[in-house]
Amino acid sequence: MKKIDDGRTWKVLESEYLIKRPWLTARRDHLLLPDGREIPEYYVLEYPDWVNVIAITKDGNFVMERQYRHALGCTSYELPCGVMEEGEEPLEAAQRELEEETGYGGGEWKELMVLSANPGTMTNMTHCFLAIGVEKISEQHLDATEELEVHLLTREEVCSMLQNNEMMQSLMVAPLLKYLSPALDSATSHVEELK
Repeated sequence: MKKIDDGRTWKVLESEYLIKRPWLTARRDHLLLPDGREIPEYYVLEYPDWVNVIAITKDGNFVMERQYRHALGCTSYELPCGVMEEGEEPLEAAQRELEEETGYGGGEWKELMVLSANPGTMTNMTHCFLAIGVEKISEQHLDATEELEVHLLTREEVCSMLQNNEMMQSLMVAPLLKYLSPALDSATSHVEELK
């Protein structure tokens, strides 16, 4: 994402890391606003960039996952997703995560959108991809703590889940809504041409 300095940028006077762990990095910034006011304590969470994939098989099914998420204490449907590794390009990471988590790959890929989970307090971006015509190419290669089920769902089932709030991750709901809404995205017509 291109950053624009329109004169509203806050100046960091001092910065201190409060915790620096693999899955949690938090810092406290002392900030100077453009009008001269100061914010002595502003907290920022640093994360690596993330990827997720709307993967659709050759016969039109969505490759989805179901897994438990501890913070909310619930199991729900999600898109294949993951953290970008250092030095990895977004497309590489998305293709790797799809194959590792589901065993699916191939097809035609495009970046659908780039989102921020919370631009006020989080540093990372989520790169959302659309992969059309994927097929099963391997077995899952899950991390030691990953436990997820792969489900092939129809377009109607995915729409029903969205309407009934059965997906909790907003960074996955947003690209699905964009993809499924012809008024918002020309990708839909492109996908129909590929089928």
